[in-house]
Amino acid sequence: MTVKSISEYSVTESLKKQVIEWRRHFHRYPELSFQEHRTAQYVEDTLRSFGSFIITRPTPTSVVARLIGKEQGKVVAIRADMDALPIEEENTFAFASVHKGVMHACGHDGHTAILLGVASVLSQLGNEFKGEIRLIFQHAEELLPGGAQELVKEGVVEGVDYVIGTHLNSGLPVGEIGVLAGPMMASPDTFNISIKGKGGHAAAPHEAVDAIVVGAQIVTNLQTIVSRTTNPIDKLVVSVTQFHGGTTHNVLPDKVELNGTVRSFDAALREKVPAQIDRIVKGLTEAYGAEYTFTYEKGYHPVINSKEITRLIEETAIEEYGKERVKTLSPKMGGEDFSAYLQETEGAFFNIGARNEEEGIVYPHHHPKFTVDEDSLEIGVKMFLRITEKLLAR
Repeated sequence: MTVKSISEYSVTESLKKQVIEWRRHFHRYPELSFQEHRTAQYVEDTLRSFGSFIITRPTPTSVVARLIGKEQGKVVAIRADMDALPIEEENTFAFASVHKGVMHACGHDGHTAILLGVASVLSQLGNEFKGEIRLIFQHAEELLPGGAQELVKEGVVEGVDYVIGTHLNSGLPVGEIGVLAGPMMASPDTFNISIKGKGGHAAAPHEAVDAIVVGAQIVTNLQTIVSRTTNPIDKLVVSVTQFHGGTTHNVLPDKVELNGTVRSFDAALREKVPAQIDRIVKGLTEAYGAEYTFTYEKGYHPVINSKEITRLIEETAIEEYGKERVKTLSPKMGGEDFSAYLQETEGAFFNIGARNEEEGIVYPHHHPKFTVDEDSLEIGVKMFLRITEKLLAR
């Protein structure tokens, strides 16, 4: 039986322009996590215009498109996230956000456009290939509990042999591709500590239980979890990022709130940290005569890339763009809910450079002036197509 090859189809100049237009549309009309109704509908309508795909809406703001070949074979899933951030955009280009206080400041507009470009090319295959390709247009990467976990629960990756995803990287020059086997991104957990002391006059601290002093001691002592109780070889971050308390200069408040984050790659290490935080807080509040409540919320799993699939991605990038343009990344303590898919099946996540200093495209992710070099979009389309072809053939 004759089957078609993805490599028979190229990314045309007209498609390059169309992908850029899609990206600019999504950038102009951003939507927050779990609110991507207009975005999801636009994606669905565009996919339906291609034909060939079986399209479902597993959640109200996500879209899955399946292309099923006439012969059974490997099942490959490709994921793009679609949500924006609660940031007021400071860019002044023509397609800047029209929604006040909402902005695509992490490149998800580009991810969605790239995957539509992939869909446009794949639709030409019809069913003349072996295997299945699933395109996952995912909602809510930026907000716990995350869209990926919801889609996993809905069975989106059931039967999937391999899953791949990418992120446009504003720290990596356009034209470069970043890969990393093994641990790539951390688990982003959060915690809250509420300290209850005894309020009083600032001139009579001996009559109060100063919650601010207790809170300050807790902030200082939490640093020892990393510096004195964790193996220096292990990677762990414990950061207090919020400290709220007090209303004026002459009143000792009776309560302070501390919030923070814990980042790690190792599951066993991750499990130990909540008890360590609780032990420190309990000891200090008892020593000062205060009370406390402590809550800890687990975030996404760490992104642990398959070594074999990462090697395949690296080889593909070298074939397409040359060894000098393929970079080995360092692990990052940021979180990414692509990890939910990797809990279910083999796969890998990689980066595509989107920085261009000559054009002033230099701002980090989540910055109000963030944007990407749109030449990166074509690279994303080509990489996904070539990687998918290889995975189907495994």
